[in-house]
Amino acid sequence: MAFFKRKVQFNDDLGFGSAPVLKNQRVLNTDGTPNIERTGLPWFKFDDTYTRLVTMSWPRFFFVILIVYLIVNTLFAVAYNVVGIENLDGAKGVTLRDQFFDAFFFSAQTISTVGYGHISPQGFVTSILAAFESMLGLLAFALATGLLYGRFSRPTSKVSFSKKMVIAPYQNQTGLMCRLVNLRRNSLIDIEVQMFMTFNETIDGKLKRSFYPLELERSKISILSLNWTLVHPITEDSPMFEKTLDELKVAEVEIFVILKAFDDTFAQTIHTRTSYQDEDIEENAKFKIMHYHNEEGKTVLDYSLLDKTETMID
Repeated sequence: MAFFKRKVQFNDDLGFGSAPVLKNQRVLNTDGTPNIERTGLPWFKFDDTYTRLVTMSWPRFFFVILIVYLIVNTLFAVAYNVVGIENLDGAKGVTLRDQFFDAFFFSAQTISTVGYGHISPQGFVTSILAAFESMLGLLAFALATGLLYGRFSRPTSKVSFSKKMVIAPYQNQTGLMCRLVNLRRNSLIDIEVQMFMTFNETIDGKLKRSFYPLELERSKISILSLNWTLVHPITEDSPMFEKTLDELKVAEVEIFVILKAFDDTFAQTIHTRTSYQDEDIEENAKFKIMHYHNEEGKTVLDYSLLDKTETMID
């Protein structure tokens, strides 16, 4: 038996399949990433290196750069010692440890083309090795610069969604609402939002995951200057009509919000998304107003009120 009205089912599954969700697991995480654990992939794929370096976190990126830098200089330091530390004019190390660090720091100067002049290569083989390292350094730093540019220039979104959804009175009925705001000081234009509901239901004796679009009171705006409250009117055509939070919990409901906008600062299209479960929905509540006028009559937007709600008084 189905829990919800099956008025207009979405023809696609949004790429998540039709398998039912178990133990109230999210299909989509709140940060917009699919809640999927991937196995069977190789630990390292050379053709995927650029993507991983551009998309990984900043601390991990700098850690990888540091490790590669240390490994390369260590290998060249070993090579200089194998060729002969006596071929590094100015190296004063006596023990193997000191000789290694003399070669290591000479390698660090060579690969960065700094060349303090304290140590210099002598002999044909050592000079060839230093020249090769210098060329490798130029290529490596050009590659690192490209990676930094790729990370900075990648289109990203700073649109923040409220942590909760509310069910509040709306035009002589009720509406399901969430709201969003742009955390950057730039402008987003041509903003378009879609909202979908997914839940488990029994169809032909089988438990499946179904996807339904939730029609919004307004799905497009020209420019996002303040906050925007998304409203899905809960009419007789809504799959949420006359459903309680307990019924939402039984069906393991999840609601997706998908946003697309044009960032006029970077002249790029950005995308972001989030999801809500039944535990994220508050009944008989409304969002507190985020903006007001100051003494000079200027509009003030208070970002700290994004998640603030208040209970409706009957």
